[in-house]
Amino acid sequence: MINLQDNSRVDTLIEARWVIPATANAAVLENHAVAIKDKRITSILPIDQGRNSIKADQVITLAEHALIPGLINAHGHAPMSLFRGIADDLPLKEWLEQHIWPLETEHVTEEFAYQGAELAIAEMLLGGTTCFADMYFFPDAVARAASNAHIRVQLASPILDFPTVWGQGPEEYIQKATALHDVYRNSELVYTAFGPHATYTVSDAPLQKISILAEELDIPIHMHIHETAAEVEEAVATTGKRPLERLADLGLISPRLLAVHGTQLSAEEMAMLNTMGAHVIHCPESNLKLASGFCEVAKLMSQGVNVALGTDGCASNNDLDMFSELRTAALLAKAVAKDASALPAYQALQMATINGARALGLEHSIGSIETGKFADLTAVRLDTINALPLYNPVSHLVYNTRSSQVSHVWVGGRAVVEDGNLLTLERRAIQEMARHWQHRIKKD
Repeated sequence: MINLQDNSRVDTLIEARWVIPATANAAVLENHAVAIKDKRITSILPIDQGRNSIKADQVITLAEHALIPGLINAHGHAPMSLFRGIADDLPLKEWLEQHIWPLETEHVTEEFAYQGAELAIAEMLLGGTTCFADMYFFPDAVARAASNAHIRVQLASPILDFPTVWGQGPEEYIQKATALHDVYRNSELVYTAFGPHATYTVSDAPLQKISILAEELDIPIHMHIHETAAEVEEAVATTGKRPLERLADLGLISPRLLAVHGTQLSAEEMAMLNTMGAHVIHCPESNLKLASGFCEVAKLMSQGVNVALGTDGCASNNDLDMFSELRTAALLAKAVAKDASALPAYQALQMATINGARALGLEHSIGSIETGKFADLTAVRLDTINALPLYNPVSHLVYNTRSSQVSHVWVGGRAVVEDGNLLTLERRAIQEMARHWQHRIKKD
């Protein structure tokens, strides 16, 4: 039952053929409207009732659309959009150490981070994403790009044992992460997290410090964990422990932990993640492209683990299309489980919405269409040729929707995409900027 409120005057009333809240009851509301006032959802009610009881400054009618929560991309590296397609068809270790890290040393600056983030944000907004979690150098530049474009972001400031273009070592990285948190602690758009890169790039002492600070600051820890079999084998050979066992001994496994990838998890480790309340961020297309392995989503969910969805970065995906990611996740889960009923459509949609919000610690503010939450909303056309005939809108959203069907996007009730056009970014300027970097990187 949707909680209705009496609203005599609202800012915006959005009427849609279907409203799909992504709530636990798997509701699909036909011919419903969503009322927005002061950035938040105040009512969800039948269209006729809304027209009779609510006065809106603006009424938007979407007669052939599904209105869903804004999609949440729970893991990525936004500035790496400028490396899209530059080192394809390589295994992870070779891709990272022989290609990506040298390119980053050569090209990554604050300007690179800002402009790469702009390119990524433009793609995400046009595809219906309203919030993304990001781990990359110069997160302050990504924060500015997100603020200017009016999209939500949770920035996991990267932490490693060795020098990079962003700092000299873990002490400096941690200091920068806490400073970023101080700047944005009261922001409604920019949130922060600690981003220790992986167990093979961060030693025990920094991880223990991160665990303590994350508790003190009440922010998440975002980390690549059990991404490949080689990572796990190397950890056992080096430390005598699997990565998750080591993290457990260091006190890092808790509801604050976002374990990205998780393609190599035992039944015991899945049970531990559930018991300790940690989250898994599934990046199926990146895992497939790098041949990293398969995250056993159905098993994790049956254990009670919250599983969210991410694209990873454009250097290993090669896009930020959450509808494509949704479809891949749903289909792959069935193949891995050898069960066609594994990860049904509504549950897959929740991975890209409320599960992502829960992993980021933002489930009370975003992730579903419910009264009191921020009006982060995405409208999807379902009258396109590929969407007809239509018997089940949720099925279409997961199994055949293209990001080009996104028509409108709102973040906190503010329109950022209208009729497929960006409202907070200049498309042509971003295209020219991307071409500039293409020629610059190719020349070098």
